[in-house]
This record gives sequence, C-alpha cells and structure tokens, in this order.
Amino acid sequence: VDERAGSLEMYGSLFRKPMVWAFFLCVFAYVGSEQGTADWMSKFLSQYHGYEPHTAGATAVSWFWGLLTIGCLIGMLLLKFFDSRYVLIGACLGALLCLTAALFGAANVSIIAFPAIGLFASVMWPMLVSLGLNSVSEHHGSFAGILSTGIMGGAVVPVIIGRIGDHFGLRAGVAFL
Repeated sequence: VDERAGSLEMYGSLFRKPMVWAFFLCVFAYVGSEQGTADWMSKFLSQYHGYEPHTAGATAVSWFWGLLTIGCLIGMLLLKFFDSRYVLIGACLGALLCLTAALFGAANVSIIAFPAIGLFASVMWPMLVSLGLNSVSEHHGSFAGILSTGIMGGAVVPVIIGRIGDHFGLRAGVAFL
C-alpha cells in the first residue's frame, strides 16, 4: 500500500477524538518515564546513596536497558495467556512499586529497584501502540505517526525532572515519573 501523509481534514478528525489524545499522552508519558529513569537514576544513586556514578550508576543504567529487553520477551509470553489490558495494568503497577522502592528504599534496595523498572516498563510501548491503533477504525497510518510523535516525551520529561530537582531536590524530581 502506498502510504502518504493524510489531509488536514483527516488529522482534524483524528485530533477531535479524545482517545487519540489519550493514547498520544500515554506514549508521551511512557517514553518520558523510560528516558527520565535512565537519565537520572545514576545521579540519584550517587546523590542519595553515595554510589559511584561511573561504575555502580552506569551498571544500574545498563541493567535497566538489559531488563527492558528481557521484559519484552516475558511480556510476549504473558500476552499468550492474558489480555493485553491486564498485562499493561500489571506492568504499570510493577513499575510504580519499583519506582517507589527506588525513591524511598535503602541503598541496596534502590540500586536493584531502579533497573527493575525496566523489566516492567518494557511491555508498555507495544501495548500502548497496539491498543491505540485498535481504538480507531480508520487512518491507522496517520494515527501511528501521531503516536510516534509522542516520543518527544523522552526529551521533555527528563528536563522537567531536572527543573523540579533544582527547586525541590532530585527525589521530588524523579517522583514526577
């Protein structure tokens, strides 16, 4: 199929649908959370727990990305047995529990909980896109483009975390996630 950008009228019809905005914001928030976690965990571990950012912090970040990959495989397996909405809810709850433990736990908990966020976050992107595309009956290519534009959250959210951190402390900044 020859895929082309849609007309202004077609985009207008998409943007008038609350679900389009909801899924766009979900993708924005997801990518922002993923990138915000990866960008700030090393600084957090250093500032609050005294871990060396170039060794322990870098290792935590690499484990985050590694667990993100492993979580994709686990997520695909879970989708064979459970509805995607329930897997998504479970993944969100797991990520929030890990984030809470990372922010408020002891040093030995925080250094494990931060990377573990990746294990749960990994399934969110494909499920959000899939559920989003299934929520509209037409213009899937253009809607996929709108959803993909949500990746700008990865540029915006880490800055917000830093600004909040500058004024209220990094724990408050990372809690924005």
